[in-house]
Amino acid sequence: MAGPLRLVFMGSDPIALPLLDWLAGPGASAASLVGVVTGPDRPSGRGQAVRPNAVRAWTLGRPIRVLQPEKLDAEALGSLTALGPDVALVVAYGQILREAFISVPRLGTLNLHASLLPRYRGASPIQTAVASGDTETGLSLMRIVRELDAGPVADVERVPIGPLDTALEVETRLAAAAIPLVARALPRLADGSLEFVAQDASRASFCRRLDKEDGTLDFTQPARLLAARINGLNPWPSAGLLLEGTPVKVGLADWQDTHRAAPGTLLEPDAAGLRIACASGVLRLLRLQRAGGRMLEAPEFLRGFPVRAGAVVESQPMAALVSPAPFRR
Repeated sequence: MAGPLRLVFMGSDPIALPLLDWLAGPGASAASLVGVVTGPDRPSGRGQAVRPNAVRAWTLGRPIRVLQPEKLDAEALGSLTALGPDVALVVAYGQILREAFISVPRLGTLNLHASLLPRYRGASPIQTAVASGDTETGLSLMRIVRELDAGPVADVERVPIGPLDTALEVETRLAAAAIPLVARALPRLADGSLEFVAQDASRASFCRRLDKEDGTLDFTQPARLLAARINGLNPWPSAGLLLEGTPVKVGLADWQDTHRAAPGTLLEPDAAGLRIACASGVLRLLRLQRAGGRMLEAPEFLRGFPVRAGAVVESQPMAALVSPAPFRR
């Protein structure tokens, strides 16, 4: 009887930590974690001290071979080959893999992508799903090919999105969802019964890397879209606006149906939030934060920062987060 698959994990993001815990534990009997490939230690934090990323920190004290190549060059290829992997599993690694690396494991290199492919191929699928007002997302287990997130898919694990879920909360659910998905797949990969189905390219959509400028709000848009965008951009890059000339970050929002005011008009707050008229509906800001302060529930925030009903908050253009074609870099 063949032994467990020799598995190399490739990733750098905290979303992988629950799966790594499982892979290193007794539950993952179909695979043995023989190596981790992750990003180099980098300066981070206020003091810019050199620190390991979340995956490297997880490996500390564990008897696992760790590779941290600055570049995926011939030396890195040789080190990966020396691990003799049957399969490589990639989760938010952060570097594009060339064919030479993809082909090292005898059973292939698989990727866990945080969307229901072919929806939201690209760099920010979790934030984009929440910001788009989707009620469901998931993880797709796919083979890596040269085209962006276009490989055939073997299985998915679906995850619900609630109306007040932020991207951070959905990411936490997706991190946990990786375990049953991989647990189903590994035995079938080992015995040859795991089947991969080509994506329907005609249904593909694309998301992009986010930046700080994506936190602007345009009140000439429907309130439901603004609420979803605010929640999808939490915790980063986060959405914000100017209240009485003061920059204010918004941590959570929902929306209501009716209003009788021009877009951007501040309405009387209710018991839960600060209300702003939009092109259709009312945006209700539930959590707010001033620079240097902490995120507060709206009623507590407004006790220390009263606003004038009838004042108008300036709209700012919002860049598209989704495209039917890959975004140009």
